Amino acid sequence: MRVRCDQSRIVFRGNGEGGLGLSSIWGISGGRDMRRDDGSSGSASGTNSEQPPALNPKGGLSARAARRVQEFLNANFSRKLSLAEMAAVCGLSPYHFMRAFSRTFGTPPHQYVLSLRLDFAESLLADSRMTIADIAHLAGFSSQSHFTTIMKKYRGVTPLQARSSKLRREA
Repeated sequence: MRVRCDQSRIVFRGNGEGGLGLSSIWGISGGRDMRRDDGSSGSASGTNSEQPPALNPKGGLSARAARRVQEFLNANFSRKLSLAEMAAVCGLSPYHFMRAFSRTFGTPPHQYVLSLRLDFAESLLADSRMTIADIAHLAGFSSQSHFTTIMKKYRGVTPLQARSSKLRREA
């Protein structure tokens, strides 16, 4: 039997004995679930032991991959992250990861990381003892200026305005 990988599909040619050799397919796939030609999920042995979540958009990340990348980003958002590093968490190429991530979360990975950084920074702004430059550094921004620009662009207020409004609400 000849096996040819064609992008994200494995194409099997007959083995000359009238069968596809499902045990060979199972061995090649490493026992993982594979996609059938009709797009439904199923293992190579023909049984479907695990249904994907109903809310998983077509072309998006699996629930497991989404959970893994979310946990990774929540733990590492404050440092510089490359797309390749995020894609490696899911075992995808950077191109496919970006497309699948965007379909799953509704935003590109960079925007998602910025949102995590801004949420963290806003929670630190309530602590008036920390300088805005320190907060920017802890949240993973390259400088206070970068932090201020991004916060103004995506949240509509500067860090100082956000801090003063939080302090007014608490008083």
